[in-house]
Amino acid sequence: MSLQPLTDLDNRVTFFTTVFAKSVLRLVWLEICPLLINSLRVSIAAVVCVALSGLVPTQAASQASDIPAWLRKHVGTGEGQIAAVVLERARALYQRKRREGVVKNPCYFAKDATRPSASRDGAPGRRFYIICEDDKSFRAVSSGFGNGRKLQRADFSNGRQCAKNFSNAEGSKLTMGGSYVTAETRTSFKGYYSQSDEKVPFRRTFLLFDGEGETENARERAIGGHMAVFLKWQCRYKDQESPYADEEGYVPYGKLVNYTGGRSNGCTTWSMSDSEEIIALVEDNPTTLYIYPESGDISAVANAVREGNSLSRAGLYWNDSCLRAIGSPKFWPKSSLQPIINAWRQSLPKNPPLVLPFCK
Repeated sequence: MSLQPLTDLDNRVTFFTTVFAKSVLRLVWLEICPLLINSLRVSIAAVVCVALSGLVPTQAASQASDIPAWLRKHVGTGEGQIAAVVLERARALYQRKRREGVVKNPCYFAKDATRPSASRDGAPGRRFYIICEDDKSFRAVSSGFGNGRKLQRADFSNGRQCAKNFSNAEGSKLTMGGSYVTAETRTSFKGYYSQSDEKVPFRRTFLLFDGEGETENARERAIGGHMAVFLKWQCRYKDQESPYADEEGYVPYGKLVNYTGGRSNGCTTWSMSDSEEIIALVEDNPTTLYIYPESGDISAVANAVREGNSLSRAGLYWNDSCLRAIGSPKFWPKSSLQPIINAWRQSLPKNPPLVLPFCK
């Protein structure tokens, strides 16, 4: 949804009722009031609109007042800050899951996928947030977004700096905003690489996410979090002493590729050091992750851009620099994009399994 939910909700009914009421109020204030003024007596219209204008700011103020003072100083759209709507939704999700007994972790996560990959000084852009209110700690670190695909029937690829396309379709390789809870971890061997003239094994830990609503197919999509590093295979060599050797005694060898802050295949990625800290924080102690934007936000922003309306006046948010770069965002619903991806997969030729050459 494009509107900001309250930060302390008793249940989901209250949540949706409140958001619906706020939507109606905003619609009346931004769209209907001008019509009232043109069609009714000015005095009557003024009374109605002034009354409504008092309700909306009061609701917004009550949301902001719930945020601790130490945390409010981190709220904003500058580098290293978190946008208000992202924080409010992340806190609401975390508080709800704590009340439900789903999480007990003192920290929670948030991600703003509308922010750019790099800051003005060229460093990786900080758009993933680690918030521990008990310790009054707030950290903003880099994170990747989904790169998408460019197919003949549909181009839903993303550039290196800003994300334009989003989807929950399996195989789309796109980011899906919404609510997640961290789950178990899985560590897998990827191959060997050279370090200080020695061949060492590269193992990468993958943190699974469980979603709800539009993100409920997170496991089907293999969506989770991991370090932004992969091993680009080059060859294979024989090492029968290795616990990772195949039936013929061979192990893959390659080069480590670091893409910190860049694009991923739809997962949330972090630098090597941040990944170790984040995974250690939630190992056997799950917490919540809220990723912005959701499909409703994307559609609302796209509509506002198309109609030439101000995002801030409409109560919407998107990173300014990225919105200028992409023009307008687009959400690809699973119902329409999945058939295109499936048809593309079926059209691919059946190639024999890849066999790595022997290392020289």
